[in-house]
Amino acid sequence: MQTTAQIRDALRAARDALQHAYEARPHPQRLLRNHAKLIDQYLRLVWRQSGMPDDAAFVAVGGYGRMELFPKSDIDLLILLPQQPDAGQEQHLQTLVGVLWDIGLEIGHSIRTVGDCMAESSDITVQTNLLEARHIAGNRALFAEMREALAEHLGRRAFFLAKTQEQQQRHTRYVDTDFNLEPNLKESPGGLRDLQTVLWISRACGFGTSWRELAQAGLITDAEARAIARHEALLQTLRIRLHYLAKRREDRLLFDYQTALAGQMHIQASAARRASEHLMQHYYRTKQAVLQLNSVLLQNMRAKIFPETDTVVPINERFVARDHFLEARDEELFDRQPATILESFLLMERHPDLAGFSASTLRALWRSKKNIDTAFRKDPRNRALFMQIFREPQGLTHALRRMNQHGVLERYLPAFGKVAGQMQHDLFHVYTVDEHILMVVRNLRRFTLEQHAHENPLCSRLIKDFARPEVLYIAGLFHDIAKGRGGDHSKLGRSDAARFCKQHGLTREDTRLVAWLVEHHLTMSATAQKQDLSDQDVIAAFAAQVKNERYLTALYLLTVADIRGTSAKVWNAWKGKLLEDLFNATRRYMMDGKITDQIGEIRQRARETLNLYAIAPERYELLWAQLDAEYFLRHDPHEIAWHTRQLAHRVNVETPVVKARLSRIGEGAQVMVYCPDRPYLFARICSFFERMNYNIMEAKIHTTQHGYALDSFLVMDASNKTEYRDVMSYIEYELALVLIQTGTPPAPQIGRIGRQLKHFPIVPEVVIGKDEKGNHVLSLIAGDRPGLLARIAYFLAQQHIELHRAKINTLGARAEDTFWISSEKLASPHSIEMLCEELKAQLN
Repeated sequence: MQTTAQIRDALRAARDALQHAYEARPHPQRLLRNHAKLIDQYLRLVWRQSGMPDDAAFVAVGGYGRMELFPKSDIDLLILLPQQPDAGQEQHLQTLVGVLWDIGLEIGHSIRTVGDCMAESSDITVQTNLLEARHIAGNRALFAEMREALAEHLGRRAFFLAKTQEQQQRHTRYVDTDFNLEPNLKESPGGLRDLQTVLWISRACGFGTSWRELAQAGLITDAEARAIARHEALLQTLRIRLHYLAKRREDRLLFDYQTALAGQMHIQASAARRASEHLMQHYYRTKQAVLQLNSVLLQNMRAKIFPETDTVVPINERFVARDHFLEARDEELFDRQPATILESFLLMERHPDLAGFSASTLRALWRSKKNIDTAFRKDPRNRALFMQIFREPQGLTHALRRMNQHGVLERYLPAFGKVAGQMQHDLFHVYTVDEHILMVVRNLRRFTLEQHAHENPLCSRLIKDFARPEVLYIAGLFHDIAKGRGGDHSKLGRSDAARFCKQHGLTREDTRLVAWLVEHHLTMSATAQKQDLSDQDVIAAFAAQVKNERYLTALYLLTVADIRGTSAKVWNAWKGKLLEDLFNATRRYMMDGKITDQIGEIRQRARETLNLYAIAPERYELLWAQLDAEYFLRHDPHEIAWHTRQLAHRVNVETPVVKARLSRIGEGAQVMVYCPDRPYLFARICSFFERMNYNIMEAKIHTTQHGYALDSFLVMDASNKTEYRDVMSYIEYELALVLIQTGTPPAPQIGRIGRQLKHFPIVPEVVIGKDEKGNHVLSLIAGDRPGLLARIAYFLAQQHIELHRAKINTLGARAEDTFWISSEKLASPHSIEMLCEELKAQLN
């Protein structure tokens, strides 16, 4: 009789041998099956040595039951008893379970009678586990009794409905940005669970237990069975290797493992893309194929399980609606008339009640994609059909997503196929390139819908009057289509877009607009987020790039849709206000041909606001006398009026004045700081807000004529959970206490970098140049982390560099910040270069 330690050591050695054998000759199905057999062997040994009664049965369930045991997965077991155990039997069973854990098995176990199993099987999860039950040791007759009872208890219609509903709920749960770039191999849409769901239903309904048997039952073709087995093998391979890499049960393709997995699978990096990006593109293509095959199989099984629900409604001479699914009357239609491939998607737009394609039509699409070749793409009828899809008043987003899912879009636009499933490790895009592109088109269409007008009121108003909006959708389709090729994707995409427009009959003017939008789709966001919009020369320079108001409107709409399509965390009200301010200022400039007397207008509007509070001009003359023209240019009238109300009677106050209010943009808080100026003031303020986990979105740093700092900040809670009214008093009191402190503060510590930044680091970029007026501008790009801004502010103070204004732009884990600065140290190119290198060292 072997001791527990001997069994544990032998089991560990056997598992190690399995791993070495797999690494030498990778075969996922063989490993999973052999691992299950190995565990069978040791469970039988423990069962015998534990002296279990002959009338009990040891049963494998779940993945272990179907002989698919992944290296670090739990081992699901059922101990089946003929009747409820007494106290002595319960103790015996607990001892058995303890021994299983002691030998190194992570088990999930249940102890039930046959009656218990049937009572519990109303739970679909329990029912599914029992469906895959497999005898290991003990009473075979009792196991057979349980299987027979389950077969009688199981209703195939109810099981089908429950499992398909479970799949829909799981898809909803996992269709989230957190799972887009780090998908769950088991649970995410297109993962192993989608394949298991099909086989569970097939097993319950008697259609078969393998892909080959499903093909024999006529549910899929032999070619589809081979394809699905191939995709399953890739998912299994990834999950097996992931378990071995992580040394634990880990089903998410985390950034931590993607590069190592690519190396193990001999996937090489290319000139423009990492090896991990190539790996993930393989995964995403497999995911799309699994989703399609899952849909085909579930529809075919539904037709067999619910034959009486079959209703057919004619659509035209080529298509019908069968049970709310579009179906070709002839399965050879797409081969005989290839143009009907695009017509099918057009019909889906025109009939929004259709839920998708029927299984037979999906299979026909799958087979006939090869017909979308060069001749197909050159056919004027097909080009007209493709453009009509973009001109339909509804359904474009769904049509493009279906075309992408079924591989039609990449066949019609080969350039799109190159970015399908391509990851973007820029630390702020949370979608693959193709998903991002379709999200941008979706956002543009969303502007046209009344029910979403509250999200972007200006965008909704502008797009209503925008003639031929399909040019916007085409620009959205092409704006990132050249990513990953190397070179400037905006310029490469411009050429693709211009060629497409000419081939598809757009007017010369619309072709120029689309090409211009693709080339300049980053210009407006860069100007709004990195330049001083109070500077008349900035507005004039931007207006010079925009040909007319139609171009300006189109670029604004595309820019908002683009930023909102990167990640829900990147867009905020502050970015919206910057873009809207730039749009309005540029439109005024284009209409008037000049920027009016801003200072006089701003002063007058501030006075009008102050009059509403019954504040006479003589009460704030002393304060305004200390404020120069730059102050009035960089603050809006409402902000000036707010400052004036707080400071008119405190012009020469010695203690810091800190005031906070809700931001007028509807998100975040505005904070004003007024006190005698001194070194490290900005650094102290940055450290204070970073301790609160607040992001400074904009900082306006102003020094009055009599040497006081009048600084204004827009801050937002990094977690988006704060009710700002609740913290304004805290900010006013606590920040004032911080600013009373004198002397040199300790250097702020930079916090730990995030996982994504750790695996895809950003090399800091620091540039000091000059703007249109000759002012020095410090621009930097770095990986964002807690304490970064405070460290930058501390460095500037150490170097005796005066800060006038800052724009803080955080894109996910990427910081792109701009500072307007002045110092005697900026007098020579050599000293500027030295400063840049020193600051880079601080950011590493």
